[in-house]
Amino acid sequence: MRGYNPAAMKIVIAPQGFKGSLTALEVARAIGDGVRQVEPDAEIDLVPVADGGDGTLQALVDVSDGKVVTTTVTGPLGAPVDAQWGSMGKGGNGGNGKTAVIEMARASGLALLDPSELDPLNASTRGTGELFKTALDAGHRKFIIGIGGSATNDGGAGMMQALGARLLDADGMELPPGGAALANLDRIDVSGLDRRAVEASIDVACDVNNPLCGPDGASAVFGPQKGATPELVEQLDAALSRFADVIERDLGKAVRNNPGAGAAGGLGAGLMAFLNANLKAGVDIVLDAVDLDAHLEGSDLVITGEGQIDHSTIFNKAPVGVAERAKERGIPVIAIAGGLGEGYRETHEKGIDAAFTLVSGPMPLDDAIANTADLLAGVAEEIMRTLAVGRSIKP
Repeated sequence: MRGYNPAAMKIVIAPQGFKGSLTALEVARAIGDGVRQVEPDAEIDLVPVADGGDGTLQALVDVSDGKVVTTTVTGPLGAPVDAQWGSMGKGGNGGNGKTAVIEMARASGLALLDPSELDPLNASTRGTGELFKTALDAGHRKFIIGIGGSATNDGGAGMMQALGARLLDADGMELPPGGAALANLDRIDVSGLDRRAVEASIDVACDVNNPLCGPDGASAVFGPQKGATPELVEQLDAALSRFADVIERDLGKAVRNNPGAGAAGGLGAGLMAFLNANLKAGVDIVLDAVDLDAHLEGSDLVITGEGQIDHSTIFNKAPVGVAERAKERGIPVIAIAGGLGEGYRETHEKGIDAAFTLVSGPMPLDDAIANTADLLAGVAEEIMRTLAVGRSIKP
């Protein structure tokens, strides 16, 4: 391990956002403020990160000096919604300002519906397709798509229809929205599918390996949280199975059992089958997009963090992704979290050398959220003071 080198301090600050409080960039800035209280001459490199889920859009826009664009699209049940997508700037590794970032949940997500409105039979990904088309019209040809938090179970059918694909029943009529309608699918016509979409480079942030159908598929595993009863799960699974059969026959793509095909109600399968998308771990997509490896070169210390560090952090979460890349270069890693939950010490085996929490005693959650920036700066300052003490101890 290269170790902490006060004579040539370069510190990479690469945290995830603290949900409900600060964006990743705001967290990084607050940590940087604390570091400067002890090491005012240090070279501080702010690299906001995410894991492909909530906060990915903002982190990638921030790190690349891009912008967030609002577009009115069709919501999961047909009502219009104002959805945001990101246009990455020329910073980072975003392809010279031609990369668009889409979180499908902003157009087709569970959070857009009240629990009483959940309708997995009829919910559609059309709005996600409309976001995609808007980004194409704006000149983007490279896409990063996060597909968590969906309200849909339509295999991405709505998205593909929005992009010009035709899903036809036995009478040659276009299928209505929703996953249930796929049971009546007779043939797929992609002659009108937007060629710009087919030719685009698409990375999909996907952290589940579920197939499209069966007991581990989209309907069985994720359908209940979208309002599906056991009977509806069976109906939806049969409909997606029909979709897979027709895709294989008409498009020549066997996606039924592909890992990740069942993500987002089968949107993973649709993206692979129609648009040749690449499904990857979300954290890897983001860390490549922000060009973390380049930022790490010559660094002496990495500070990362997220709202809660616990056992789940070891599973493709941003702090561990950052730590693993830092460890390849022998760089020490310290994490700051809003809370340290059960199993947080397991992250030490994944490259996080030490973890610190924001609060040292009882504090109302609302107060902690309201003062997160100050708390982050304070903890970062104490971390740097501790490292300074270590330097002063003579062997």
